[in-house]
Amino acid sequence: MSARTILPALLAALAVSAPLTAQGPAAPPPLALVGATLVDGTGAPPVPGAVVLVRGGRIACAGPRGACRIPAGVRRLDLAGAWIIPGLVDAHVHFAQTGWVDGRPDALDLRSRYPYERVVADLEARPERFLRAYVCAGVTGVFDVGGYPWTWALRERAERDTLAPHVAAAGPLLSTVPHPRINLGDEQQIEYVPDDSAAREAVREHVAHRTDAVKIWYIVGPGADTSHLKSVVHAIAEETHRLGARLIVHATGLWEAKDALRAGADVLVHSVIDQPVDDEFLGLARERHAMYVPTLTVYDGYRQVLLRHFEPHYPLGCVDSATLALARSTDSLPPPTGVTPDFAERQRASAARALALGEANLLAVFRAGITVAMGTDAGNPLTLHGPSVYWEMRAMQEAGLSPMDVLVAATRNGARAMGRERDLGTVEPGKLADLVVLGADPTADVRNVEAVRWIVRDGALTTPAQARP
Repeated sequence: MSARTILPALLAALAVSAPLTAQGPAAPPPLALVGATLVDGTGAPPVPGAVVLVRGGRIACAGPRGACRIPAGVRRLDLAGAWIIPGLVDAHVHFAQTGWVDGRPDALDLRSRYPYERVVADLEARPERFLRAYVCAGVTGVFDVGGYPWTWALRERAERDTLAPHVAAAGPLLSTVPHPRINLGDEQQIEYVPDDSAAREAVREHVAHRTDAVKIWYIVGPGADTSHLKSVVHAIAEETHRLGARLIVHATGLWEAKDALRAGADVLVHSVIDQPVDDEFLGLARERHAMYVPTLTVYDGYRQVLLRHFEPHYPLGCVDSATLALARSTDSLPPPTGVTPDFAERQRASAARALALGEANLLAVFRAGITVAMGTDAGNPLTLHGPSVYWEMRAMQEAGLSPMDVLVAATRNGARAMGRERDLGTVEPGKLADLVVLGADPTADVRNVEAVRWIVRDGALTTPAQARP
């Protein structure tokens, strides 16, 4: 679509869009999106020349022009030559982390320059910079799978704000090992559970907060008593399911991932990266109907920090200026101690091995019929909130998934991971009107999801420029 065509359509659309405020927008007026090719998120073939009719913030009709009658008086947005997809869903984020090392002093301790208490207080007070970054990038749903207790409150706060994505939250991670450096006294985002009794009590506290899931950080240290760890993990799982909640597990090793599935994990939120997945793993995942969120690209952010060189792999226009300045300051950090001449090459080789094994395991999981959802682990160092989804989706395509497969993983399956599939993830009548209008064909190359022209969140229309933090 040319700029000459886009501008008049944009002005007409903005004239009928509802005001976008954190106090909760008025119900947006009906709107018909006409003439674009519709990719509805179900995996069905694209529908050229489609109509999507939006009323009361929900989809009233979506399909071929002849199947959706547009009532008199409804404003139309002519999108000939454009593409419509559901709002993207990032199924793995952390609002209690900044996207840089000031939010992860366990990765690089800069607390003398960036006091961690101040960093966390700012994260709690100003989440809008990250919420806006997601919507700017076309992301209308996110799952915070581990953070301080205040991340639970983000759900209601974001739900009222059409410049924020819908948020699901798992609250503090339950960990098999202590991790004091990224906790603040009694305020914990990683809660160590030393035994079965503590595990069950922690689950009950989470459920009392109406958590969207219980998350286990399944870490097996050198010389660990694996029988004890298994007992704790299975106690968490049993109590979680007894109380009707879902279980998410961080397990990057094949042994831990298999044990998590035996315990009843509903979602695995990282790739297995220590060895290839085997038939036993695939059978357990199928039997459990578990979901797999690969987070292929997060490890490269740590490599960039170690090498003191920020190498962005995606457009940065949706990132707020303060976060971007910190990311760019990576290049001026003091060099790590004990650096040998081959340090950089070893770090590159390590990151490449992790990515290659993660991609191979993703493809094996996908071909085995296991549901895959897209997630970035945003908030970790140099995996920036919002546009890092573009990098992750490209990596999934490079692993061997088709562009349509990646789109389904980043829409319908992401909504399932959130527990919001009744409202989000596909363009179907009755669902919330969360849509992204693109200027290029995402089924030809998933890189084209970067060509965001408009975003519709609960029926309210905006542009990347308006949503930008």
